[in-house]
Amino acid sequence: VLLVDSKEQRDAEPAKLRLRRELGLASSVSLIAGCMIGAGIFMNPQPCGLLATLGALSYAELGTLITESGGDYIYILRTFGSLPAFLVTYVSTLLVRPAAIAAMSLTFAEYAMAPFYPGCPLMPVVLVKFAAAACILIVALVNCRSVRLATGLMNLCTVAKVLALLVIIGGGLWVLVRGRAWDALRNAFAGTTQQPGSISVAFYQGLWSFSGWNSLNLVTEELRKADKNLVRAVVISIPLVTVLYILVNLSYMVVMSPSDIRGSSALAVTWGNQMLGGWAWLVPLSVALSTFGSVNGAFFSGSRVCYVAAREGHMPGILSMAHVQYLTPSPALTFTSAVALIMIIPGNFSSIVNFFSTSMKWGLGGAGMTSSRCRLPLKVPIIIPIIVLLASIYLVLAPIIDQPQMEFLYVFLFMLSGIVVYFPIIYFRSQPRLLQEATAQLQLFLEVAPTVKNVD
Repeated sequence: VLLVDSKEQRDAEPAKLRLRRELGLASSVSLIAGCMIGAGIFMNPQPCGLLATLGALSYAELGTLITESGGDYIYILRTFGSLPAFLVTYVSTLLVRPAAIAAMSLTFAEYAMAPFYPGCPLMPVVLVKFAAAACILIVALVNCRSVRLATGLMNLCTVAKVLALLVIIGGGLWVLVRGRAWDALRNAFAGTTQQPGSISVAFYQGLWSFSGWNSLNLVTEELRKADKNLVRAVVISIPLVTVLYILVNLSYMVVMSPSDIRGSSALAVTWGNQMLGGWAWLVPLSVALSTFGSVNGAFFSGSRVCYVAAREGHMPGILSMAHVQYLTPSPALTFTSAVALIMIIPGNFSSIVNFFSTSMKWGLGGAGMTSSRCRLPLKVPIIIPIIVLLASIYLVLAPIIDQPQMEFLYVFLFMLSGIVVYFPIIYFRSQPRLLQEATAQLQLFLEVAPTVKNVD
């Protein structure tokens, strides 16, 4: 019997396809900040940064324990088993993330076309949707072509977003320095409500502005020095974004009256009209660029959930493959873009936001419930995941009891349909032969191959 040592055996084996670790600390910070700073702060900003920070710290601990990509999905799979994890990826892949991408793309289209329709509150719906579709296709092509190109675009857009927020903050400080609007701060919360249901609904809309705080956990296998950079990126990016958001909200309050704030669907545009005069066109341009960057970040991170779920057998196998030359999960990216394009046809911004906000229970609840107490590079105090878990339960139940909406029922029914899909197809593995043949043909057409986990 010929014995071959482990090194020689590894050298003799064919190279296995896996996604490369392209994300350093700077790109990791840019991914989190870029996904968080999207359309929300320019449209419906609320101060939910503390809750997002606590959730992200719980996620950071999970990320140092479970070093696979996939975020919510992989944590629930490793902790609670196959069915709950499948329901997470079923809702996330087919509804939540495509809906979020569609919402951001529609917002990008509206603001990108605004300079061409000055003074027109209603732009042609068909043109807006065509522009949104073009945004999705361009971002999908960039992400399919190169991880490095996608991260470069993400870094550029993040810098532009921060600069836009600094302009808004600077305008508010200028008003305060001139001694105006101090009364506006003293009476900022006059006439507001303290009802629990209303507070939870406000948190839902505010969490839209902070969505993306868990994006780095979705791509852990592509992060260099994940055990260190995951924690560092969270500690740097989320407090930074939270401080920027607080200062932007202060600027809104000192520049605009409460009636202007309540009556505006796009606060940044209203702020720009009052502060920038002839340069007000820069605001919709900044919002469009910011939203475009968020679409890119959502594609980059969100497609990995689909990719990892397929690798675990919860989605069609073709989605777990990567391009043999570019080393990108192009089938998962293509699938995500196709579903997002379908979402654009009937969707509008407000309804899709409600769908997306409802699903936050998975990110928050999963982060709190699955936080393991063991020796890790990062071990957050146990009170943090407990707070996140309690907040998740409150945010799920309070609006359903106090202000029930049809969107909540739709998401619940969609989750139940996942159980019907799970048992025959996933549990009993009764997959049609036609699907296997289609996978083989698509593999040749897309030039993709199966991958292995990129874990230490």
